[in-house]
Amino acid sequence: MKHVSILVLESAVLAAIDDPRHVFSMVNSFYEKAGKPAVFNIKLVGLSKEVKLHNSSFTVHSDLFLDEVEKTDLIFIPAFVGNLETAVEVNKDFIPWIIKQYKRGAEVASLCVGAFLLAKTGLLNDKKCSTHWRSADEFREMFPEIDLVTDRIITEERGIYTSGGATSYWNLLLYLVEKYTNRETAILTAKVFAIDIDRHSQSQFIIFNNQSNHTDEPIKKAQKYIENNFQNRITVDQLSLMFAVGRRSFERRFKRATNNTVTEYIQRVKIEAAKKSFETSRKNIYEVMYDVGYSDTKAFRGTFKKITGMTPFDYRNKYNKEA
Repeated sequence: MKHVSILVLESAVLAAIDDPRHVFSMVNSFYEKAGKPAVFNIKLVGLSKEVKLHNSSFTVHSDLFLDEVEKTDLIFIPAFVGNLETAVEVNKDFIPWIIKQYKRGAEVASLCVGAFLLAKTGLLNDKKCSTHWRSADEFREMFPEIDLVTDRIITEERGIYTSGGATSYWNLLLYLVEKYTNRETAILTAKVFAIDIDRHSQSQFIIFNNQSNHTDEPIKKAQKYIENNFQNRITVDQLSLMFAVGRRSFERRFKRATNNTVTEYIQRVKIEAAKKSFETSRKNIYEVMYDVGYSDTKAFRGTFKKITGMTPFDYRNKYNKEA
């Protein structure tokens, strides 16, 4: 039987504690109904017996204190709400225990922004990691040594798992159910909870923001220019001359400030404008393509799919009710 420890963190999202408990308990019920022994021994583990969540609207009761768990097989780090740096700080006493259990053979899974606490352990260093796309810039700033992949729903590396934003952690739960049991059980679980199994990307949900949380003023001005003139052809040479920065230095500073090359930034601004047009207007794909400054259908379709994970046609049909 696999021992599953779900951490009861201060400021945790209640659902991110109860959902893994619910899913793994349901799997146990499948096995018990089939006359087989349960697969998981599930415990809520905390530093205190009671933790009040969501402004004391809910109270979670821990099954075990942290120091009562000598060994476990799988640890869930739930998402939390509020200021992420503060949430990591108030839950720092969990960190030595997580590290100790991992060294003893436990696997560790973070749900959504629970990745911030996992990152603080150092176990994600030089590994790929996913989290909520809205927190990507803050994550990169706090943990530059970690390879953040915001488009992924799931990452797995040497017994460390992370998941994308919000409810995408359900796909990680299914992934772990299949790993610890079998495909048949994972499919049954997906059907019972009405989850789209084998969803790998959260690209279609990402809203590109202007990434201006930095202090490089010429780069901020260049970003503003791109955002106001994305319909036109813009080159790196043009921008570096406009803001009186040498081309090589401009490219280096732009990448450092925005986590994108100049070309990537221009593409993302164009595609974000195209997405909004598809969602709200009756324009066809060619009209939108020309509006955002593309004249080559193949290039537009390829860039759109690379950034969103969907074709322009599929995106428009999914998000525009009238379409």
